[in-house]
Amino acid sequence: MTTLFNDPASFMEDQLAGFLDAFSDRLHGVDGGVVSTAPQSNPEVAVVVGGGSGHYPAFSGLVGPGLAHGAVIGNIFTSPSASRACSVGRAADNGRGVIFTFGNYAGDTMNFGLATQRLAAEGIDARVVVVTDDIASAEEPEKRRGIAGDLTVFKVLGAAAAEGLNIDAVEAAGNHANAMTRTLGVAFSGCTMPGAEEPLFQVPEGHLGLGLGIHGEPGIKDVPMLRAEELAALFVERVLAEAPAGAGTRVAAVLNGLGTTKYEELFLVWGTVAALLRDRGYEVVQPEIGELVTSLDMGGCSLTLMWLDEDLERWWTADAYTPAFKRVASALPAGTGARTSVTAQAPQAEVPVAGEAGQDLAAQVRAAAADLAVLLEEKSEELGRIDAVAGDGDHGRGMLRGVLAALAAVEQVPPHAGASEVIRAGGRAWADDAGGTSGVLWGAALEAAAATLDDDADSYSAQDAAAAVRAFQESMQQLGRARVGDKTLLDSLVPFVETLEAAVVAGDPLATAWSEASAEATRAAETTRDLRPAVGRARPLAEKSLGTPDAGAVSMAMILHRVGEHLR
Repeated sequence: MTTLFNDPASFMEDQLAGFLDAFSDRLHGVDGGVVSTAPQSNPEVAVVVGGGSGHYPAFSGLVGPGLAHGAVIGNIFTSPSASRACSVGRAADNGRGVIFTFGNYAGDTMNFGLATQRLAAEGIDARVVVVTDDIASAEEPEKRRGIAGDLTVFKVLGAAAAEGLNIDAVEAAGNHANAMTRTLGVAFSGCTMPGAEEPLFQVPEGHLGLGLGIHGEPGIKDVPMLRAEELAALFVERVLAEAPAGAGTRVAAVLNGLGTTKYEELFLVWGTVAALLRDRGYEVVQPEIGELVTSLDMGGCSLTLMWLDEDLERWWTADAYTPAFKRVASALPAGTGARTSVTAQAPQAEVPVAGEAGQDLAAQVRAAAADLAVLLEEKSEELGRIDAVAGDGDHGRGMLRGVLAALAAVEQVPPHAGASEVIRAGGRAWADDAGGTSGVLWGAALEAAAATLDDDADSYSAQDAAAAVRAFQESMQQLGRARVGDKTLLDSLVPFVETLEAAVVAGDPLATAWSEASAEATRAAETTRDLRPAVGRARPLAEKSLGTPDAGAVSMAMILHRVGEHLR
């Protein structure tokens, strides 16, 4: 288990402080992550890697010459917010643009996607390269997760940037590396979050989990335990079966440990993997064996192959020098200390004075936020247990972190502000601090709801409330790209909105209409136990999620019910 920690809630921040101290000669901390301080003879396209913490050496350990120029770091197994990504992107930019690269997870895709839009609005050319190497997670390559293949794609991007290529060419190199990379992994034991007493999942005695994720997800299915040579044969057979069309016989290989599998065990497996590849006519170019993309203390390993052509081989074998990955054919210049760039902050607009009704509603919003913080603190552990059945177990913590950030933000908004300003501030703080899929969804949806409210209105009606929650729902659907029946929070939110709108049209007072709608949301959340997830991290684990309601739908229903109590 993860034994050493101070406050589990600040584990990410505490370990990052120690990491930055250890490598202060070559890295510099910025809001949201780290950037390299290594000098460049010519400005390069900035490659910025990122994702949740708990995967070291990914992501901060891969920052340095020849690899990443910066890393965005989220909470454990939680995507960093768009605000954090923007901060690191600005700091890493050398005037030639920024490429964000990360594994294919909903929260990362949304947050880094929003970051590219924000940086583009500031005049910084920003792109994304998504890693989709996990052959076990989906039939369609574009729907696959990104796991240890992160390393091969990141390495190619960094080397292409170091050659001085423009952003179009570096982006194309990364996408080509991803298209030529395949990975299969297995788990022997689950990982334990800091402060938790039990791992996120258990592998049955005498079995291994085939097709693991790197966010504490169990394997797609449990199979009887294999000897090292049998596991090596399974890896080689399954990965070679997924070879890209027209691929040659020269490959880069990564045998990756997930956290507690000993290096000696990895070398044991590699001996058979290498022999089997040679028997099939393959030549392995500079293999990497070790812990490169981990999952806290998970027991397990994975095999990654990247099929090489002339360009990919040159980029794979090129020099790199980072805290955790070193490949040096010739001497590299030493770092020169702190970088001169600063992280630009978004301008702070003056908050206008709202009308009396707007200020009164803002006070009610602040009171509701305080009550929701109490609710989610009480329910955090329960929501985490629900989420851990087929996910990473972070939903309760993520929701609590989000609402606490929102509460702090709304309390800082001047008392003369209206409800729109207060809700918008809370939404942005929620998204920035919570990160992850739920963080970006809740943050954007709250901002959408805020946009429907006029802070100078003389009064607010039930129709105004219905319009705000409709905007909230539409934002969730547009950004999350989910539908009712996909086993997400929409399964409780959509019935709530539809019931509320019908009751308001029928002339019911808002408190009555909200109470009826929240009861329907609670009922709908309970029925998600019979659904199979169609999106998100739980999708590959659809069968395991049967019988358990969706954590997002449950938390949504809880929140709607508590808001209804305020209205009454």
